[in-house]
Amino acid sequence: MTTTGGPGQPGADGGPTRVLVVDDHEVLAESLSLVLDAEPDLSPVGIAPTLARARELLPALLPDVLLLDVRLPDGDGIEFIAEVQGLSPVTRTVVLTASTADHVLVAAIEAGASGYLSKSGSVADVVAAVRAAAADEAVISPEMLIRLLPHMRRRQESRSTVLTEREREVLELVAEGLQNSAIAGRLHVSVHTVRNHIANLSAKLGAHSKLEALSIAVRSGLVDR
Repeated sequence: MTTTGGPGQPGADGGPTRVLVVDDHEVLAESLSLVLDAEPDLSPVGIAPTLARARELLPALLPDVLLLDVRLPDGDGIEFIAEVQGLSPVTRTVVLTASTADHVLVAAIEAGASGYLSKSGSVADVVAAVRAAAADEAVISPEMLIRLLPHMRRRQESRSTVLTEREREVLELVAEGLQNSAIAGRLHVSVHTVRNHIANLSAKLGAHSKLEALSIAVRSGLVDR
């Protein structure tokens, strides 16, 4: 999993990163909330057991990160990802899943998720994943990303988007599974500059996350990995 080791970006208001947990398993959701609340830079702001409740809470709470279960009583979490940006544009979505099936992970990425978090992982994985998502990092291991890229490539799309040479360089390094700090080191620029490049190319591609931008670029032939 590509993650940050220490505290990540502050929340949108400059305070702790605000997290909303959407999961119908009460014990798991409460446990996740307690784990996050124990971290000084993270703040759980609510638990939603259904998508209907999530639709109510998202625009009211505007969390920085959404931990979203795949299977919920009233719908599919993957399909809900597309709604998140409309309800809370500042929110990064990390999918909670017990499955590592390629089609589930690819669907999550193509829907705009910042990555996925395995329910079989550790408490440290949860904390690191939330921090990574808040810092606009891809919450996925380089090995998993490389495994998934061929699945994305099978669905070619025609796109006339023009990326700058530097934006293409950044995308190629994202495809290698590098964090923003590692990309900055490779290109000899600041992390802030890398974030700006990713924001610009994501806007051009109509993507809501680094992984979605990469998915669109691969399918469109803008990146050849």
